[in-house]
Amino acid sequence: MAAPRTAGGGRDVRRWLNALAAQERRRTGLAVVAGVVATLATLGQLGLLARVISQFLVEQATPASQLPALAAMVGLMLVRAGALYCQERLGQAASLGIRSCVRGELLDHLARLGPGWLAGRHSAALASQLVEQVEALDGYFARYRPQLVLSVLTPLLVLAVALWLDWLAALFLVLAAPLIPLFMALVGMGAERLNREQFEAVSRLSGHFIDRVRAITTLQLFDRAGGATGEVHAAADDYRRRSMRTLRIAFLSSAVLEFFASVSIAVVAIYVGFGLLGYITYGPSSELTLFSGLLVLLLAPEFFQPLRILAQHYHDRAAALGAADGLLAILESDPDPVRGADARPPQTPDALLELLGAVVTQPGRGRVLGPLDLRLMSGEVVVLTGSSGSGKSTLLQLLAGFVGPEVGERRLAGGTFFAWMDQRPLLIQGSLADNLRLAAPEASDPAMQEALVKAGLGGQIERLPEGLETHIGERGVGLSGGQAQRLALARVFLSRAPMVLLDEPTASLDAETEAQVIVALQALAKEGRTLVIATHHPALIAMASRRLAIEAGVVTEVVHG
Repeated sequence: MAAPRTAGGGRDVRRWLNALAAQERRRTGLAVVAGVVATLATLGQLGLLARVISQFLVEQATPASQLPALAAMVGLMLVRAGALYCQERLGQAASLGIRSCVRGELLDHLARLGPGWLAGRHSAALASQLVEQVEALDGYFARYRPQLVLSVLTPLLVLAVALWLDWLAALFLVLAAPLIPLFMALVGMGAERLNREQFEAVSRLSGHFIDRVRAITTLQLFDRAGGATGEVHAAADDYRRRSMRTLRIAFLSSAVLEFFASVSIAVVAIYVGFGLLGYITYGPSSELTLFSGLLVLLLAPEFFQPLRILAQHYHDRAAALGAADGLLAILESDPDPVRGADARPPQTPDALLELLGAVVTQPGRGRVLGPLDLRLMSGEVVVLTGSSGSGKSTLLQLLAGFVGPEVGERRLAGGTFFAWMDQRPLLIQGSLADNLRLAAPEASDPAMQEALVKAGLGGQIERLPEGLETHIGERGVGLSGGQAQRLALARVFLSRAPMVLLDEPTASLDAETEAQVIVALQALAKEGRTLVIATHHPALIAMASRRLAIEAGVVTEVVHG
């Protein structure tokens, strides 16, 4: 579902939330029906209770004669409990479906935006949005949306009964009702803004914290761990203050509601009391009986109860509006229209990929690569050399389709796909097999063992007690740098991708490990794969069938002497 925009191009948060709610209209409607059933059961209970008390005090009825009414009250109590349970379950099911949809939509859109866009965002902030801000929608769809309808239907049902009993008492309730939504709206304006700021603060805190954790070794080496801890404490304290401001608003809205509801109930109670005593003779007050007066008094709290519940969930609405603003900021980010545009095949037969006059630009930097004509054939080993910042990584991203050419074309042969590996390969927390199956989900144990042998890890894995089921931590904790690189290479062997793109694959490795990785890359080249390697290493440069030197975005082919 596309993110809605206002006429001016800005975010229309409420329309987007309404569109999401429409996806679960059936469950939300059933939750409302269950709430109405609970209301009807409550009205029946109160009517029976007023009748039983009236029979005891006025008619001097015996307890035995009221047993059927008492049994009916118990039955209605069970019906009410069952209806409230169904309302809660249906609301939760609707919320779960919507949140799953939103999270899937966000992940799909992030995939469309590509690694180039993601590189400019902090992973911790994005993770916070995908988890915290999506979860903040729960209360809005599970409780607030159904209660919004019930806060209209339930008072109308109560008002109808009160009107039948005593129209003057019903008038008191009608006059008090509009004050509550008015003050809730006034308080809610500030709550929405505070919630938006709170979500921004927690995203910044997430990024701040994970940056310090990743750099903990460097901070300890330079004796800055204490200062970094203080910075995290300060950021957390700022988030605490923002949270308390939001909670103060929530408590204020509840206090305002309780005040006006209590005053209104007190007015009804005074009217009923003086009416029964005969001090008020206006309108229907002279016709009040113990039954009608008691029932009106019992109905007054039920008239305001749906509004009380709505006030409790009004904070969920403010939280959802604040979260939706951040989520729509992602959904409205436009993917590069030319990224991965490879529908047209190469002009040269047998070529895997062609770049024709390709130029890559970046905001604030202008042209960073090109114009460039490049043709990659099957089985080639192409090495990219150049100083840091010259454009090697940008060219690899262009070849992979992570970015698109602003000018020119990128053409890809049908059936061609890529394997990507850089100097810090992605390794997840889990077993070695879990990491290998990222490239080939259906890979068998023998196939994984073979890939590990090709990557030079076979003997080391065989010596591990748990073999392929050995667990490693996030980013390869438990493995040396060389083992992590070779595990990533094994994944490349397993993928069977015809083209492999490598960005400084031997950086930061010791000489022995570096030699093992180079042997594995040579084995990969012998399989007939097309390798494109950005490197400064002489041994990798010596593997090249072609060498491209890049400087300031200009690519020059170096002729082997």
